[in-house]
Amino acid sequence: MGNKLKQYFPMIHERENLLRQIRSTPALAQQFDGWDTAQQEEFLDFCTGVRGVKLLYDSFFKEILNAEYTPERLNRLLSVLLGMHVTIKYVLPNDSARIADEGTLLIMDIVVELDDGSLVNVEAQKIGYAFPGQRSACYSADLLLRQYKRLRDERKKKFSYTEIKEVYTIVFIEESVGEFKRFPDSYLHYFEQRSNTGLKLDLLQKYLFIPLDIFGRSIQNKGIRNETEAWLAFLSQDDPEIILRLIDTYPEFRPMYKDVYCLCQNVEKVMGIFSEELRILDRNTVQYMMDEMQETIDEQRAQLADKDAEIADKDAEIRRLRQLIGELPE
Repeated sequence: MGNKLKQYFPMIHERENLLRQIRSTPALAQQFDGWDTAQQEEFLDFCTGVRGVKLLYDSFFKEILNAEYTPERLNRLLSVLLGMHVTIKYVLPNDSARIADEGTLLIMDIVVELDDGSLVNVEAQKIGYAFPGQRSACYSADLLLRQYKRLRDERKKKFSYTEIKEVYTIVFIEESVGEFKRFPDSYLHYFEQRSNTGLKLDLLQKYLFIPLDIFGRSIQNKGIRNETEAWLAFLSQDDPEIILRLIDTYPEFRPMYKDVYCLCQNVEKVMGIFSEELRILDRNTVQYMMDEMQETIDEQRAQLADKDAEIADKDAEIRRLRQLIGELPE
């Protein structure tokens, strides 16, 4: 597989040369030896073309789809996903747009402002959150409030609510949770608020959830059928055979893969990126375990509360029956 990719991207490392380069630099050797065997193999595999790079990891995504240097790439991705032509105006700092930032399970997060003033939050989750709808609604509301405060401060007395634009939340999920698994043939879930009467009000908040594990099973059976699926394959698939089919059918992705393997030429930089992604994943694993434990605790508390209520009802019934017995004549 590595040789096939190397025909397209001759700069791809040979495994022996890559290991020699790592071992010849003490700092890189120490960093490499700090990874476990599976992590070492993952790094060697994507640098040598045995597997593709996981482009949804934050650092890789922002390198290859850099909104400053190659804005046309992210513009096209968002246009395809949102079903309309968009142009990114700014990349915004996203630290204030997240709630409890240190407790997230994100592996990628970017906030951009479009040329019409709309905001788009693109995020990727390694493991789907519990309560994905509630969490995304909170983040969307936070982003909407951020826009409102900025416009109000800028416009002051001239401010009008008509100036507030849509807020889009796009969530890629590598390993989806139960809600999504109940729709095994669907991997693009669009949400927006609608009335029950047909009355139309622009409530501004829109969402797109993309469970990539479900998408992956779909293309195994049906192949890549359109540009949307091509983008999702580019972002999520690391099988070299799929990569080769993708760039043969959609050659516009070839320069992006070339950038990936050019990035891999800088061994020190790409090892630093990989180390940071491992750190994020370790933190996310701990957080996920904590969330699961909290869910279990909440469920147990709810069960205990139900039992307590049931016991209280029975106690009340016993008291009522005793009172009734006490009132009967001997």
